[in-house]
Amino acid sequence: MLNPEQAAAILDWIRRRPPGGKRLHAFFATLYYCGPRPEETVAMRVEDVTLPEPDADDQWCELLIHTATPEIGKQWTDTGEIHEQRDLKGRAQGETRTVPGHPALTRILRQHIADEQLHPGDLLFQGEFGGILAGSVIRRAWRSARKAVLPPHVFESPTGRRVYDIWHTRLTKWLNDGIPPAQVAEWAGNSVAVLLATYARCIDGQLPDLKRRLEAAGDLPEAEVPGAG
Repeated sequence: MLNPEQAAAILDWIRRRPPGGKRLHAFFATLYYCGPRPEETVAMRVEDVTLPEPDADDQWCELLIHTATPEIGKQWTDTGEIHEQRDLKGRAQGETRTVPGHPALTRILRQHIADEQLHPGDLLFQGEFGGILAGSVIRRAWRSARKAVLPPHVFESPTGRRVYDIWHTRLTKWLNDGIPPAQVAEWAGNSVAVLLATYARCIDGQLPDLKRRLEAAGDLPEAEVPGAG
């Protein structure tokens, strides 16, 4: 799992990486800001993103997550394709979820759609020739970025080794920022039980705030001691 500073450094390196760096940066920024799984993100289409008007006061966007296309190999699919379209993990058939996107992601996606000249039915994140963004490209860019920005001992460690770790980073940050676990589970497509079992030890930095809340709640009134005074 990464901390936010490490994630920011990796994403910035990818953004500056030619060719295709900006395209991949938009993909990884979506993972970081909204927490969809990688296989859900590659399945998104432009019409799945609701962007506010550029002059709107509220610049939060919204992502509709409804499909996953994991890589499972040609020999395991009926079509001979590397990817297979599936319903969302842990959800009923046809079920969807929506996730709010930070204004920073709104700016990134608005520019990405304009730069790539994408239309509503197009895949939001495409490969070099317009097809689905390949897992090998994603993993190669992620590994190169980690190697470029992380100290050697951190690069060799499990820290952020998998692309999936940016998903874990987002969920942990939501919890550390005080977002209720039920809401985090809804956004992430998890159950509350699985979320808390997985991330209970990752929640830190909240003790001072919790102490202030308890202190603000006040103490019991002091009882008078018989015969005192």
